[in-house]
Amino acid sequence: MLRAAGAIQSRRSVGSAWPVVGVACAGQFLVVLDISVVNVALPSIRSDLALSGAALQWVVNAYAIAFAGFLLLGGRAGDLYGRKRMFLTGLALFTLASLGGGLAQEGAQLLVARAVQGIGAAVLAPATLTFVTAAVPEGPARARAVATWTAVGAGGGAAGGLVGGVLVDGLSWRWVLLINVPAGAAVLAGAALRLRESRADDGRRLDLPGALLATAGLATVAYGISQTEAAGWTAPAALGPLLAGLLLLALFLLAERRRTAPLMPLALFRERAVSSANGAMFVCGAAMYCMWFFMTLYTQNVLDYTPLEAGLALVPSSLAVVVGSKLAPHLMLRAGPRRLAVLGALVAATGFAWQSTMTADGTYVTAIMIPGVLMMLGAGLATTPLAALATSGAPPEESCLVCGLINTSQTMGCSLGLAVMSTIATARTHGGTTPEALTEGYASAFRACSALMLAGALLMAVWLPAKGRTLKITVGGV
Repeated sequence: MLRAAGAIQSRRSVGSAWPVVGVACAGQFLVVLDISVVNVALPSIRSDLALSGAALQWVVNAYAIAFAGFLLLGGRAGDLYGRKRMFLTGLALFTLASLGGGLAQEGAQLLVARAVQGIGAAVLAPATLTFVTAAVPEGPARARAVATWTAVGAGGGAAGGLVGGVLVDGLSWRWVLLINVPAGAAVLAGAALRLRESRADDGRRLDLPGALLATAGLATVAYGISQTEAAGWTAPAALGPLLAGLLLLALFLLAERRRTAPLMPLALFRERAVSSANGAMFVCGAAMYCMWFFMTLYTQNVLDYTPLEAGLALVPSSLAVVVGSKLAPHLMLRAGPRRLAVLGALVAATGFAWQSTMTADGTYVTAIMIPGVLMMLGAGLATTPLAALATSGAPPEESCLVCGLINTSQTMGCSLGLAVMSTIATARTHGGTTPEALTEGYASAFRACSALMLAGALLMAVWLPAKGRTLKITVGGV
């Protein structure tokens, strides 16, 4: 009788948590969507604002660098000053910056707006996963909630091309930014009503030196990576920022060892679930983001699809990542998170290998749909257990930071992976611009991604724990 009553109460508690999960996932969707939605609008932006090619890449990079640089700071700020407060602050900043970018009359105004968008997203993103894991108790229900967060985030990245194509073709490039204003306002209203405030009640203050070093280091590394495609890995424009960023991150780690209340307790990485899942998420991010980038280029530059047709062509892939993410919690109960993550990586590697056989006259079903579905199905199956492992048992006072860390790992993996794969693709084309030459370059990038996912599968099999354990971390030591 008591057990049955407890089960009913548990189900009611989980049911009441889903509106919170919905609001958090809506915030994550906006964050991820804005990373990719502007890609299809770049030609229109260049024409309207008279941007140079060098300035045009900063429409993407300004957002990505600010986002990557401020994620850890955003995560820690949520723990110390309140997750709801940071969620609302980040979303408000993101929404206002979207309005400014959509109304921009000069290139400089747009770039500043994109950077502020990235900062707002970095403050918002860690809190989204924190609310998901806090709202639902550990167990199958939390696995389903994390799977929903993963699916929504992946779906946001996948939907960028389609949403951007529809808005640019039907309205103008400005609406890829202005659409965030009503959407952001709706999510703000839902968050104000549904989310409850929480924070770490241990009297700690923000580790300002650590925050400055981490933010500067991550942003500088991200900037250096962004320069590699145009300048090359050994050019001073890329190598200088990369080395400077790595030096700043090394100083950050040294400083954190001596702090009694560090921004990043290094003991987090002694927990196998945290260190291994973040390492695996970095590898997955490095390969998976390349899929959307190179598939969009292949469909438009080689197969002559319009932006809208390119977005529609990738709809099955977008659905596949959602299906994989929603299947993952059920499969985790039978196979365990480690085996499922390895399986997902192998499925994705198969899709990348298939895609590497692409030709300049490929047909939709065999050259786009089937390999795309395999790549994204594998992504959904792999990233859901990784996110669950990385956050399993996280102490309340570190929960937002841990969520910021998993976002940082994935984002930095995306940036580094895209830079490396773009270098591989460019080297293979030997400067050629014919459909055949471009196809050879894209195929080389997909082969490299397949090899990377196979290495990731081996890493997961060896390093990931069979299941998450409760973290045992003291705040003042490492």
